[in-house]
Amino acid sequence: MAIVVEHEKRKQEILQKSLDVFIDEGYEDVTFQKIADRCGITRTTLYIYFRNKNEIFLWSIKQLLTGVELAIEEILNDKSNNAEQTLRKTLDVIIDAIQENRKLFHVLQVYLLQLTKSGESANDRVNHRVIRIRHVLNHILIIGIKNKEFKDLNVRNMNELLYSLIESAIFRVTVLAQKNIDVIKDSIKLAIDGFLADK
Repeated sequence: MAIVVEHEKRKQEILQKSLDVFIDEGYEDVTFQKIADRCGITRTTLYIYFRNKNEIFLWSIKQLLTGVELAIEEILNDKSNNAEQTLRKTLDVIIDAIQENRKLFHVLQVYLLQLTKSGESANDRVNHRVIRIRHVLNHILIIGIKNKEFKDLNVRNMNELLYSLIESAIFRVTVLAQKNIDVIKDSIKLAIDGFLADK
């Protein structure tokens, strides 16, 4: 059992250090050797954990999303929140994660552009990674409508509006290099206010 725990611990350490390499170097300039050097291990040892830099990068993104999902799960489990509060707190967590991980999102943008150039669908890759978050938004919206907190609007359209604002935040952070995304947070607040049922 201890060997499995150590293996997993080492893997997490590699992922954490690899993220720094991707952020510092950019996706294109990262090599397996650079990752091994930053981790203080040989390439051969690195191959025990990962097949290539792409696999490491995807695991790093998964680790980031898992952290966001755990924070959201905590909000969902807090029964003192109504649907409106849950939705606001959930979107705050997502927008804060975008802001805190701006460099990683920039690297992700370059990676997705490379996928598109190679003929792969960046859209499919992104949708695969964010399906849980979209599902959570749907869940909160449905509960809010059921509890008469939100207007009886089309849930898919409501979700699409919120998700578009999330994508806008990512665009502003990565492409426009905006450091302050309070405008996005204000837009999200306005969108949620528009969902609220008349009291």
